Amino acid sequence: MATIADVARLAGVSSSTVSYVLSGKRPISAATRARVERAIHELGFSPHAGARALATNRTNVLGLVVPLRALESNPATVMEVVAGVLAAAREHGDDVLVLTDEDAADVHRLAAGSRVDALVLMDVERHDPRLPVLAALRQPAILVGVPADSQGLSCVDLDFAAAGRLAVRHLTEHGHERIALLGSGEAAVTRGASYAVRIIEGFREEAGRLGVRHTVVPLEDSYPAAATALARARTEVDGPTALVVHNEGALPAVLTALAREGLRVPEDVSVLAVAPARRAEHLSVPLTVIDIPSVEIGRTAVAMAVDRQERSVPAETRLLAPQLVEHGSCAAPPAP
Repeated sequence: MATIADVARLAGVSSSTVSYVLSGKRPISAATRARVERAIHELGFSPHAGARALATNRTNVLGLVVPLRALESNPATVMEVVAGVLAAAREHGDDVLVLTDEDAADVHRLAAGSRVDALVLMDVERHDPRLPVLAALRQPAILVGVPADSQGLSCVDLDFAAAGRLAVRHLTEHGHERIALLGSGEAAVTRGASYAVRIIEGFREEAGRLGVRHTVVPLEDSYPAAATALARARTEVDGPTALVVHNEGALPAVLTALAREGLRVPEDVSVLAVAPARRAEHLSVPLTVIDIPSVEIGRTAVAMAVDRQERSVPAETRLLAPQLVEHGSCAAPPAP
């Protein structure tokens, strides 16, 4: 196995110069840096991770906290966010250590052991019990989601409240006056999952402002649950002519339930999904969708984390504006 002395000998420089190239602690001329990097490549030299951490005070490891409950409720969205984190971390030369526990003590253990340079926490709740731990950490932490009180915290997510408002506006522009939001499952809403609560707030706000009859019904991802949710929505708003579905796993079940009732999309009922665009495009009926840009959210979280490792940056919340992708599943309501 090649050593730092071997690299120095081949490049014709001192071992300390090789160390400075690796650590970036001192400026090195472009020509010298090129010789060292060429020698590293030729010898297949890889600095020991522990030694590199001591030299740079960095582990080059990003901690990603993904509670298992998130994978159970929104697997496609979650895995796309994870993919965005992994891709962006790789581009920055970082590895990713994934923690699937959701206890605050586990988050503290991960950070307190100095094993990671920064943290990205997913599936944030409105009153998340993990948040008090973050204040005591030396590492920057980025939240995927927005808690009720985000002061002093750095967050990134889709603007779900704006997505709820956009969904109502899009459907009212088609003439709909009775709209149901089939939202996240009961468990996500009850525990205050940020994405689940914020879209409901935006939906209700815009529907109230426009005078639209509306209801919000929790939706689980099974055919019986979809049929039950549709029956409840019909009862509460006297037959909705449009549905907003914010549960990616339940989209096929909703379309099946409508088809078994003899309802066509969009001739009899309009359906608008809030989900990753690819998920809505490949259903039995392609659905107009407000895209959840999951990969972009993951990449943005890493960019924010890296930025805060390198310099002092104020806390901020970045909400990505919702984008509607039309696939023809929304039309004027049927004539009475």
